[in-house]
Amino acid sequence: MSIAHSLRGSGRRAVSRALHRGWQVLREAGTITAERPGLLRFGALGAESRFAFPTGAIFGERWIRIGERNLIGEHVSLSAGLIPGHDLGNRTIVTIGDRCTIGRGSHIVGHNSIVIGDDVWTGPYVYITDQNHGYADPDRPIGLQWPVNDVVEIGSGSWLGAGAIILPGARLGRNVVVAAGSVVRGTVPDHSVVAGVPAKVVRRYDPATGWDPPLRNVPMEIPEGITHAELEALIAQAESVAAKSNAAESVATMENTAESVAAEAADRESRTTE
Repeated sequence: MSIAHSLRGSGRRAVSRALHRGWQVLREAGTITAERPGLLRFGALGAESRFAFPTGAIFGERWIRIGERNLIGEHVSLSAGLIPGHDLGNRTIVTIGDRCTIGRGSHIVGHNSIVIGDDVWTGPYVYITDQNHGYADPDRPIGLQWPVNDVVEIGSGSWLGAGAIILPGARLGRNVVVAAGSVVRGTVPDHSVVAGVPAKVVRRYDPATGWDPPLRNVPMEIPEGITHAELEALIAQAESVAAKSNAAESVATMENTAESVAAEAADRESRTTE
């Protein structure tokens, strides 16, 4: 390798490191928080809530209220109103509670009322809207017809899987699971799992009888007030236990297979001798 080629390689590595360091600085500087809202003026932005940089389209923030300790992922679009500068009066259009996580690339598009409770988590690329296109007039382009608005409510403790779509009029109860890629409309009861297009209830919890149908695996319970480091340790412990259990099952399966093969061989030998 020539000296010139080596110098060029070192130069490219230095530029790459500088570029990544610069991007890290930019991401940190561009993070939106209550203390550093940039040019945005939300109706409320609670303590320890943050928008990761780069953000998606954000407008109408005066009519958006966000609680405490929320994490809004990269490229999330959050809007109130049809266009920037749309005056919506004195009422709040989009409300996000406390301790929510909105996955990267998601869109929350409010015109009438979207209320998201506490401890709601979403996967990436989730779409939530309270407005739909009208199509009553068959002779007029749908994009030029008056839209239809309906309130959206997402109960506390719910989880929306990647790519889920929440349509106008959807009212999700508490601790609802929406499967990835589902399209939700109408009312979803508390403690239920919905899936499909349109989404239907596929599992539901009854306090008297438990889950119907029953859960295939009972997850480990997470203690209240656990820290992130403690949660990581708990996950590592659970994975270790699962790995040992799988290894034991594999050994038992191999032993059973070996015993079965030996029994078949003995049976064949016995028949041959006879």
